[in-house]
Amino acid sequence: MLVSADDLEKSLAAIGASAAGDREGIFGPASITWQVDREAAVFLGAGRALLLQLAHPWVAAAIADQSRVFADPLGRFHRTFNVVFTMVFGTSDQALAMARRLHQRHAVVEGVLPTAAGSFAAGSPYFANEVSALRWVHATLVESALLAHDLVLPPLADDARERYWSEARLFAALFGIPPDSLAPDWRSFIAYTQAMTDSDVLTVSPAAHDIALQIFSGAAGRLRPPLWYRALTAEILPERLRIGYELPFTDAESRSAGRALAWIRRIYPALPERLRTVGPYQEAQARIRGNNRTSLATRWLNRLWIGQPRMGVPARAGAVDMSRRRERGRAG
Repeated sequence: MLVSADDLEKSLAAIGASAAGDREGIFGPASITWQVDREAAVFLGAGRALLLQLAHPWVAAAIADQSRVFADPLGRFHRTFNVVFTMVFGTSDQALAMARRLHQRHAVVEGVLPTAAGSFAAGSPYFANEVSALRWVHATLVESALLAHDLVLPPLADDARERYWSEARLFAALFGIPPDSLAPDWRSFIAYTQAMTDSDVLTVSPAAHDIALQIFSGAAGRLRPPLWYRALTAEILPERLRIGYELPFTDAESRSAGRALAWIRRIYPALPERLRTVGPYQEAQARIRGNNRTSLATRWLNRLWIGQPRMGVPARAGAVDMSRRRERGRAG
């Protein structure tokens, strides 16, 4: 089932009725979502989330068809975090505008699988706005963020996890995912992610393997993840997929991940908020205090996290992006 533009608008209308406020955004400072996603430690789960997404053959095929990923992996990192952080920490208007832009970008991402992968036959069509694919991408973001949080900070209590999942269902609505397709509670959500991990829906296709190799080896750009990060990503990835991606995880890699995690757990909680929290969260905090001018330090942090000084998408950049996609669609 595809999420149409009308489906998305109905979903966004429902979100508006439960949003924290225009200035506070969809979730607001009292939410568990802000508590988790504000932490710079969420980056520890970014590699895991990416590899889980790539294990869905539709996602891998769609990304493989976009050559800019290989030419500009840092740009993809920035675009992904800009989408997520604007939805989470932006004003209500910014979050809804980003949801619409994401849907428009996904609407032109479709094609056919070049080879059989998992439970999908060669030549079967894929669509980025299909509900089951969106549901899996959403799940990887939600689960990996909390896993990364709990790696270095006290784990959330059971009732807080239920609140986190309740808010995650609201986050899903920004993708247009219908509520009746989502797990009703946290335990059911974890059962869904485990069932997906064990199923033949997920597999490391040649496209997924190639993308992962290029990104984690540094071949796709000038930046190569450090050994400890690659080792930690391998450690927290489900074993079946780690083997499929052929990620090395020898005793040396295990020790590297362990040393890094021990150091982070010791240092991270003592960091000042300016260093420990992501730039978009700091921008949101200033906005709620009535200060609409983003400080130089926050603008610098935003460039680090989302590749631009403020959340949201400048109209000119958005127009250029959509124009490029239309040109690729005509060329295809």
